[in-house]
Amino acid sequence: MKLTGAEILIECLIEQDVDTVFGYPGGAVLNIYDAFYKYRDKITHYLTSHEQGASHAADGYARATGKTGVCVATSGPGATNLVTGIATAYMDSTPMVAITGNVAKSLLGKDSFQEVDTAGITMPITKHNFIVKDIEYLADTVRRAFYIAREDRPGPVLIDITKDVTGALYEYERQEPREITRKTNTITDADIDAAIELIKEAKRPLIYAGGGVILSDAAQELRAFAGKIDAPVALTLMGLGAFPASHPNFTGMVGMHGTKTSNTAVMECDLLIAAGARFSDRVISDVSKFAKNAKILHLDVDAAEINKNIFAQSQVIGDIREVLRILNEKLTQLSHSSWIAHIRHLKQEFPLKQVSANSLHPQYILERINEISEGKALISTDVGQHQIWAGQYIKCDSPRSFITSGGLGTMGFGLGAAIGASIGRGKELVFNITGDGSFRMNCIELATAVEYNIPVIDVIMNNHVLGMVRQWQTFFYDGRYSQTVLNNSTDFVRLAEAYGAAGLYLSDPAKTDETIKKAIELAEGLRCPVVINCEISSDEKVFPMVPPGESIDNVILE
Repeated sequence: MKLTGAEILIECLIEQDVDTVFGYPGGAVLNIYDAFYKYRDKITHYLTSHEQGASHAADGYARATGKTGVCVATSGPGATNLVTGIATAYMDSTPMVAITGNVAKSLLGKDSFQEVDTAGITMPITKHNFIVKDIEYLADTVRRAFYIAREDRPGPVLIDITKDVTGALYEYERQEPREITRKTNTITDADIDAAIELIKEAKRPLIYAGGGVILSDAAQELRAFAGKIDAPVALTLMGLGAFPASHPNFTGMVGMHGTKTSNTAVMECDLLIAAGARFSDRVISDVSKFAKNAKILHLDVDAAEINKNIFAQSQVIGDIREVLRILNEKLTQLSHSSWIAHIRHLKQEFPLKQVSANSLHPQYILERINEISEGKALISTDVGQHQIWAGQYIKCDSPRSFITSGGLGTMGFGLGAAIGASIGRGKELVFNITGDGSFRMNCIELATAVEYNIPVIDVIMNNHVLGMVRQWQTFFYDGRYSQTVLNNSTDFVRLAEAYGAAGLYLSDPAKTDETIKKAIELAEGLRCPVVINCEISSDEKVFPMVPPGESIDNVILE
């Protein structure tokens, strides 16, 4: 049957099991939005306040569900407003398809109204991108985009479509999506045998796991692997939830803001097993001193990550779940009781900072959120001190429950991501942990959350400064607080109420539980967003902290 290009696009989305799209209309995508209207009983479109919010919502949706997120924007500024969200997804390997319109083919390259080279702009920050200038190639391009976004190491793919293509007629025939299989052809017997030999020889093994474990849905296999080789487990920020925080062998985060236990374990282990982690500079710091007493075994789906930042004596390249499954089958039960006892002693000797309830501390607020939600809260964060505090004090026992911008570090990510995550999980309650600096960047998405009755609780750690930057200015710039003080008259509670959300103040630590419970009651009962303005000290610091460029065992504890 013959359909317009816009209708073919929507039919292809339906083929790919897409039922949720985030976006913002404009001239170059009018045909697409007309098709969305016709197909509104099959695909729900969420109109965000800004295109960047749409990209973050698609990202959060993907992270919370494991499905591919989809966002749509018009040409020119609409497309460029997606760029930050696409880059965020790229750095954290989130499967996402961004669809943009462009001017008609005859107007390309003529500096036409709202024309930009979207494909050129996004080439470095997408796994792949396409520009469709002929309707003959539209359906196959959409199908390829979804396949590429999900295969092997996931990532964002962009499809730029000229307006004449969306209005033209062409024959459409439904196709079943191409099956996405796990990458196993690179897993060799020789690599597996070498990995097993290293594991058997080790007396002090440590597992360092990252976001790849979550992307591969390999949390169960990781836990079994840790049990099989009797090893402690440290996680990256992106890996939180891949291994239960409640497990006695969990050592906490590793790296610049990792626990003293995790960082000490890296320096004392004789085998470091990296699973779905890429040895980020925020983890390794001084390369020459990182894990200097250990051999490295690197397990990753992406061969490009092997030996990129840290030399590995051995590697297995392939889907992490499949690699761990094979290792679990081939390994016999190992025991490292003295090593485990040492690690547990370190955990007791160097716990995270314990704060009193005499004044309002962000760590205490997060501990109470964790306790009141029984450790089952779906968490999103913005970027800054609050993000690290959340990673340290929110105890995640399950994957896809902690959603944050790790690689790009995007301030303003949290609220859009929280909206997408909540929608993806059937409008589940989400706590978005944010700071006053991050909140100001994309608070306009409160309007979106209000419009669609999204139960998001924005917990603003309001210290009236750009906390993380100010912390660095304190330690490394002799307290010269250049442009990091945000003491202005904005009332976040009244701002929330102006959007139609509920607003609560919290300054008295004795009212912390009462305020959190009230926020949950409002968000779940009224199905509306809630903002809690938490007044905390501008002198609160994130500890532990490794100074930049130092060995990771050089930890500032307080």
